[in-house]
Amino acid sequence: MAENRSLNDAPQVENVQDMSARKKVLRLGRLLGLASEQNYHPASATLGQRASFRLAQQQQQYQQNLENIYAMALSYSSSDVTGAELDPDWVHQFFQMAEQIHNRKMQDLWGRILASETVNPGNFSLRTLTTLKQLTLREAQLMEKALGMTVKINNEHRGKLLGSYRVAGGLGQYFRKNSAVNLGLSQFGLPYSNLLTLMDAGLIHKSEFETGVLPIKQAITLQLAQQQLTVTPKNSHLLFGYYRFTAIGEELAQLVPPRQDLAYVDALKTLLQQDFYLN
Repeated sequence: MAENRSLNDAPQVENVQDMSARKKVLRLGRLLGLASEQNYHPASATLGQRASFRLAQQQQQYQQNLENIYAMALSYSSSDVTGAELDPDWVHQFFQMAEQIHNRKMQDLWGRILASETVNPGNFSLRTLTTLKQLTLREAQLMEKALGMTVKINNEHRGKLLGSYRVAGGLGQYFRKNSAVNLGLSQFGLPYSNLLTLMDAGLIHKSEFETGVLPIKQAITLQLAQQQLTVTPKNSHLLFGYYRFTAIGEELAQLVPPRQDLAYVDALKTLLQQDFYLN
């Protein structure tokens, strides 16, 4: 199985942050066949020759992308685990999409998928691959952040990104300034604008959901990435509001190891203490 490694730990790309805008645009000339390469000089080449050169350069880059992904998949593959035969159609579609992945960190994700599929085929659908192909590095890093804040309630299979809890009834709600308590995702790198980004990417559902009313004085287990909390409602009218990952988001969650923010966990404990006993 693929080992857990953060997106930030993937191979680094060339640092071009200090390049001038003009130099960066000139670098793009290579993609169009407008930069000299060895014996090739665009000034003396015909339009057709420049097009042929550009396509040859593109094919070389696609080949390099595939070789990078293959090498990463090989590094994640174990000799001690029995492999499985992959669906030829899935492999064909995989390589067609993977060849266009240029970012080294995103190539790492594709390498993990290939390694995982050779052990447990069928975990990653073609629909998920299509979404992943369109995913930017920033969106993948936001997904990593969201997973670090995700909890599983009472050993549920699917994680929930808790955004709030509220008092849904009883006399107690009339003596509160606000019946809802925000759990502070925005303070730890997930403002609503970032949630919208994940929604637009098809990784999180666009509606916020709510649990049923939590049973009073019954312990509830909240399993985070690296910690487990046990909380017990102090009254009988509490419920959680949460965001839920889509089916594609759930599949990609297998690839992106969550990085838990311990400051978020501490803040979560402090907020929950208002209406929950912490065991």
